[in-house]
Amino acid sequence: MSKQILPWLGVALVVIVSVLGILYLVGRQTGATTAGTPLSVAVSASDWQRGAASPKVTLVEYGDFQCPACASYYPLVHELESEFASDLSFVFRHYPLGQHANAMPASRASEAAGKQGKFWEMYDLLYTKQNEWAEKGDAAEQFSAYAQAIGLDLARFGADLANTEAIDQKIADQKKSGDTSQVLGTPTFFVNGKKIANPGSYAEFKTIIENARKNP
Repeated sequence: MSKQILPWLGVALVVIVSVLGILYLVGRQTGATTAGTPLSVAVSASDWQRGAASPKVTLVEYGDFQCPACASYYPLVHELESEFASDLSFVFRHYPLGQHANAMPASRASEAAGKQGKFWEMYDLLYTKQNEWAEKGDAAEQFSAYAQAIGLDLARFGADLANTEAIDQKIADQKKSGDTSQVLGTPTFFVNGKKIANPGSYAEFKTIIENARKNP
């Protein structure tokens, strides 16, 4: 083989590997490539759920607190909750990705807050302040600051974080339910039990919810 060809083959190989790596990461971050897939585990009392008591539309999100795409969708979901308050119920399920070192600790912090009735307050802070903690080597101090900000008993919060067996099992169960529902990345959304392709705008998301409300 010509010595002039060898460097070009090396460059081509690097380009191919890089492209494959990018496609893999995009697939893990964006989810919802198999729209229409049914939710494998029905919403139950064990889920974190807020909104209408008798909803026409149930929106389930599998999310990762450290995921930038999830943080981008957070204000859209929040606006949907406000606009469709009388008809929409929102459910959050954990799906921490392995490449995000602080995703699992963040899920644990939200569950520990939930033991004191403040899951949603912690959920809101974790997304709105994601840039404060996402890349920290150890985000525990930041999570404790959030716990204090939402009025948690800090001693109890710390104890619950130290005894993570039950919390970890719940997170693992939710992630497994995502796997069986063909969740491929985060965020992944289900509307009335069916996976949707991630909307490209609030207007698109609103149309999906409006259609589901008309045909529950």
